[in-house]
Amino acid sequence: MDSRTKRRLAPAELDALVRRAVGTGVASATELTDGYANAVWRLKLDDGREVVLKLSPPPDLRQLSYETNLLRMEAAAIGLALEAGVPVAGLLRAGFDDPVLGGDYLLLAALNGVSWNDVKPEGEAALRRELGAHLARFNAVTGEVFGYPHAGIVGATWREAFLAMVAALLGDTERYPAPLPLPAARIMEVFEAAAPALDEVTTPRLVHFDVWAGNVFLDLRGTPRIEAIIDHERAFWGDPLAEFVTPTIFGELTEDDPLLAGYREVTPLELTPAAMIRLDLYRAYLYLILLIENGPRQYPEDEYARVRDQATASLSGVLDRLVRTSPGAVG
Repeated sequence: MDSRTKRRLAPAELDALVRRAVGTGVASATELTDGYANAVWRLKLDDGREVVLKLSPPPDLRQLSYETNLLRMEAAAIGLALEAGVPVAGLLRAGFDDPVLGGDYLLLAALNGVSWNDVKPEGEAALRRELGAHLARFNAVTGEVFGYPHAGIVGATWREAFLAMVAALLGDTERYPAPLPLPAARIMEVFEAAAPALDEVTTPRLVHFDVWAGNVFLDLRGTPRIEAIIDHERAFWGDPLAEFVTPTIFGELTEDDPLLAGYREVTPLELTPAAMIRLDLYRAYLYLILLIENGPRQYPEDEYARVRDQATASLSGVLDRLVRTSPGAVG
C-alpha cells in the first residue's frame, strides 16, 4: 500500500547507497509494495547477489511515538531470532544515520519463497502449527526492560510499560487526530481498569507483534514449509500472549487453532480468564495503531477504508468486552 512514509529514491541514489554499504552497484531494482510503512526494494547487484533494501521514512516526517528508530529494533530482533532458531532473512548490513541518506537502512538477504498472503497452499493447518512453534521460540528470548527501548517507551513492570505504550499512542492523536469510537481519555480509562491482569507477566520477552500472512514467506518446493518470518520492526519486550493478536486479527484465538497447538509443542500456554483479558488489551492496542497510524502515513482512501472500518468496529467490540470483564471497570 502506498504511504507518505515510503521514501522515494532515484536509481542513481539506490546505486550510490548500495555501493557505500557493500562496495558493489545495482544492476536492477524492483520496488516491493506490499508493506505499509517502509520503502522496500528487491535488488540484483552487479556481483550477482539478490538482496532486499529497506529504508526508514523521510527524516522530516514525524511518525508515531513508538515508531522512533524502528529499523534499529528490527536489526536487533533479526539477530536475536537467528540465535533462537527462528527462520528470518539474514541481515547483510545495517546503516544508521547514514550521512547521505539522512536516516537508517537495512540490507537483507533476498528470499526465494512467496508471501503467504499471495497463495493458498495445501496443508495450511500444518503451516499454522509450524508458525506457532517458531513464535514460541521467538518469544523465548528475554530482555532487561519492558516496552520499546529504541523509542524510550519503557517500564520496570509490564503494567507500567504497556500503559505507557497506550498513553503514547493515544497522545499521538493530539498531532494526528484519528476517528476513534470513544474519546482518548475514556479509552485510556478502560485500559487502566483492566491493567491488573497485566501483573501476571514478570519477564520481558521478545514479541514480534506483526505476524500476519504478508510477513510469513513460504517455501512451496515439496511439502510447504515456512522459509522466513519478516518485518520485525514493530517488535517490543513484553507479554508473549500478544503474539497471537496479529495472526488472528479481527477474529478470536480458539483452543482448536493449530497455531496454539504448535506453540504448546515448545512451551506451555494456558488461556485463563486473566489471559483472555490481556488478549483483549493487546487487540485493542493493535486496532488503535491501525486507526492512528494513518495520520503520518496518509494511505489512499480507497485502499485504507476497509481496514479503518474493520479496526473501528473491532475496537468498539473489544472495549465493550473489557468494560464487562475487567474487575476494575467502570461503565
